[in-house]
Amino acid sequence: MQQDQVRDSATDSEEMSEDFYSLLGVSRDASEDEIKRAYRQKAAKNHPDVSDDENAEEKFKKLQKAKEVLTDEEKRRMYDQLGHDQFMQADKQGATDSGGRGGRQRAGGDPFGGMGGMGDIFDQFFGGGRGRSRQNRPSKGKDLRTSVTISLEEAYEGVTKQVTINRPETCDACDGRGHPPDAELRTCPECNGRGQVRQVQQTALGRVQQARTCPRCDGQGEIPDEVCSECGGDGTVRNRATLSVDVPAGIKSGQTLRMNGEGAPGDRGAPNGDLLIEVGVEDHPDFERDGDDLHMEQPISFPQAVFGDTIQIETLGGRVEVDVPKGTQSGETLRLRDEGMPHLRGRGHGDLYVHLQIVTPEDLTEEQKTALKQFAEAGGESVEVGDGFLDRLRNSL
Repeated sequence: MQQDQVRDSATDSEEMSEDFYSLLGVSRDASEDEIKRAYRQKAAKNHPDVSDDENAEEKFKKLQKAKEVLTDEEKRRMYDQLGHDQFMQADKQGATDSGGRGGRQRAGGDPFGGMGGMGDIFDQFFGGGRGRSRQNRPSKGKDLRTSVTISLEEAYEGVTKQVTINRPETCDACDGRGHPPDAELRTCPECNGRGQVRQVQQTALGRVQQARTCPRCDGQGEIPDEVCSECGGDGTVRNRATLSVDVPAGIKSGQTLRMNGEGAPGDRGAPNGDLLIEVGVEDHPDFERDGDDLHMEQPISFPQAVFGDTIQIETLGGRVEVDVPKGTQSGETLRLRDEGMPHLRGRGHGDLYVHLQIVTPEDLTEEQKTALKQFAEAGGESVEVGDGFLDRLRNSL
């Protein structure tokens, strides 16, 4: 027992000295893609079945641990906040069978996204094996995100757009297995072919035995004598894909479309994740959008405002005729029903609000000036037609 404690202490010291970023040879701001690429390169050289290094198996486990933590958003955040040593210590507390500290860690929640916790304990006692089956269940692939920008006219009509993304895809060379098709398989020595390893935890409810997916064979129960040279044993490669997405009429800026199964590949036997596409709608020079309603300004002349008229207005749906009532004042609004944006995946449209603006002419002929002077005098105003006359006329409107 004392010898085991000495060995574990030495192993703890060694593990706490190796920073995950340095282990993989990436910077602290490396992207998930860069981390996975670095892992594949390192894993291909240090896999215990292809490396002659007597410490290859231990190195390979550390590489797997580094990838597991740095490609998980929550675990990486905690790793960066705590630092390597404290993170590894907290990780061990979550899986320890010595009681005390591990129980306190779990009592305060499980910030490490699955490194032990009360949920696992209740699954073991009350789930009828549900906890174990969930551990072995293949995981769905991660959702990916991108964006697309469309015009207001395209949002009115609906449009098909092309989006290009870089995404992980199942490696064609090995069909996602992580090893060549003709590679020889042997029983995993870590789990003896079960695909699971077991841990014992001391909890408030007593000693609990938990089953975890074997990290050596990823739950397959077998390991190959060589890894795929194309994907480094990861089973996925990064490819550029161009997809067609149907953007429905009436969509608003900031809404998200989902393309099922176009995300990252899942575990073998599990479905792919989805592709989430955030849509941005450009501003329009003539129309302002308010939900499904549109607003626009329409200039009219002084005679049109006085006598009334029928004018033509360009809407997103085409040209329509609108009656301007007699005596219209500048700034009055006409409401055109069902001339706004279509309701998303529904019937009908919003409305178009036309804000009328009376335009005063910049230059008048002598005949026009005389006619306006007579108009003003008929209304009881005495005016002198000169440079200031048009200014007074504009102010009166």
